[in-house]
Amino acid sequence: MKHIPQFLIAAPTSGSGKTTISRALMALFSSKGYCVQPFKCGPDYIDTKYHEVVCGRPSVNLDTYMATPSHVKEVYSYYTQDAEISVIEGMMGLFDGYSRDKGSSAEISQLLGLPVILVVDAKAAAYSIAPLLWGFTRYRKNVRIRGVIFNRVGSESHFRILQDLCDEIKLECFGYIPNDKALDQPSRYLGLDFSHQESLQEQAHLVSLLEQHVDWKRLLKVTKRPRPSGSNLFDKIKWQDKKILVAENDESFSFLYTEHLDILRRMGHVEFFNPEEDQLIPQDIDLLYLPGGYPEKHLEVLYAAKNTRSSIKKYAEAGGRILAECGGMMYLSEAIIPERGDSVEMVGIFDHTVSCRKKDRKLSLGYRNFSYMGQRLKGHEFHYSQFVEQPKSIASVYNAKEIKVSTPVLRYKNTIAGYTHLYWGDADIWKLFEE
Repeated sequence: MKHIPQFLIAAPTSGSGKTTISRALMALFSSKGYCVQPFKCGPDYIDTKYHEVVCGRPSVNLDTYMATPSHVKEVYSYYTQDAEISVIEGMMGLFDGYSRDKGSSAEISQLLGLPVILVVDAKAAAYSIAPLLWGFTRYRKNVRIRGVIFNRVGSESHFRILQDLCDEIKLECFGYIPNDKALDQPSRYLGLDFSHQESLQEQAHLVSLLEQHVDWKRLLKVTKRPRPSGSNLFDKIKWQDKKILVAENDESFSFLYTEHLDILRRMGHVEFFNPEEDQLIPQDIDLLYLPGGYPEKHLEVLYAAKNTRSSIKKYAEAGGRILAECGGMMYLSEAIIPERGDSVEMVGIFDHTVSCRKKDRKLSLGYRNFSYMGQRLKGHEFHYSQFVEQPKSIASVYNAKEIKVSTPVLRYKNTIAGYTHLYWGDADIWKLFEE
């Protein structure tokens, strides 16, 4: 059985630099000719985009709330089969989950038997980091923290202090990234702003810093583990010869799980289109999928594509199957009110209006689940926009603590939509459209 380096990058808290160091390692390994498979813990769509850019292959989400443990294992095994290195970026703090440490990066590391490399923000801190690391390495015996990389280190003398404390608590230190304003990334809503196009010079600078200050060869050596056994992840999906159309572009329809696209490809022939381009969609398709994104940033262009909007509405009125999530649901509404200015007409399958005005903005965030057509469906919700008037829901929706929330699930004929980004890994999406 072949052994390959496999490890999970985690941190004590959000904002410590997990994504910076994860993408730096991915970029470095890729530049050395390794085939690197990236993963992301949790439902995040944005960090995965950075992963894909530097690795040249899609990043895959691993989530123990939305999927069963056995399914997560199958996903990891399937997408690791041809990789030479697997790098998994954690979410939030290492032990932060939807209920204590349930659903956390720690739980995923334990489930998959992965060593953890802890990223610690050392700015404005020195020897006081010792008790923090001591506690993290001993809090859960079944979560193995293999070493640490320090971020935003001020100087060589600062790093020597950090090395000393690691020696004292017997935790391997792989190196550090110096404090460098050039590495700061802009934010949007939640997470990083993926519309920011990192230049080749910026990426090269980041990789250069890592090569200078991190013992990446040692890191690869000590994190080798047996490659997971083969997975029949998609074998259970019967070939159905479906015609499937998926909306996709850089921003307004961009929140897509890699696994979902592979599920759809297993079901039939998948084609993509950009709703910002004025075109008629075919009427003989079996499913139209409108994923989330930021349509509110492109309202005028979406409005101008009148042929696209009218043909989608025609398809819906004829009983065509449409699944729309968050931004996709907003696009199907009567209108969207931007942050500034008047409302803009959208497709109009549903008669509600969605507002993005500052006075209406409210964060809705968290895992969601509901029962519909004999299935318990799970997903995730994060948005600031709100309905002007709350529409009627076809199902009661609950959060991860099983508390009922106001998030609606909408249906008109065979169009199903809502703010929840559904996870299909353990579900049959065709059953959603049964009468």
